[in-house]
Amino acid sequence: MVVHAAAGGTGSLVVQLAREFGAGRIITTASSDDKRAFALEVGADAAIDGDAEGYRDRILDAHHGRPVDIILDAIGGPVLDRALDALGYLGRLVTYGVLSRQPASAIAPSRLAVDSITVAGFWIVPLIARDGAGGAVLAELLDLTARRRLRPLVGAEYDLARARDAQEDLLSRRTKGKLVLRP
Repeated sequence: MVVHAAAGGTGSLVVQLAREFGAGRIITTASSDDKRAFALEVGADAAIDGDAEGYRDRILDAHHGRPVDIILDAIGGPVLDRALDALGYLGRLVTYGVLSRQPASAIAPSRLAVDSITVAGFWIVPLIARDGAGGAVLAELLDLTARRRLRPLVGAEYDLARARDAQEDLLSRRTKGKLVLRP
């Protein structure tokens, strides 16, 4: 399994959940050596540069020469395009963010059909908003957090007056973990 942006607030939680629920080899991507070290600390087996250029080769190398089964993508754009090349037969890619702020290329259905690949989207806000949808899943996540099996990691705290700085740091990908705004 591959988790993109694993040093971020969501990515670091996804790595922990993958470990908790028995995922096999967890390969993560991050944009700097510091962030890759952070991803390893939260439970990744391998952490690689997530740049689109050379992506497939780095994934295959980290997965002992084999394509992967699952990719969880928070980057989008050219990285999502290259991620499809690293999926194996019956592979699944779930996209849940566009940190790159760039559109991915259109995906030809025939490209997916050849290896029976699935691409799906996920966004938690509508899941929470719908009548009872996600209730059991959210209850389980809260329980895991209460039992300290899942640890939201705070990367930085900002006074509310510095909310703009927090947003700029987040958008420029200078952060790790979750950001906290203090009143």
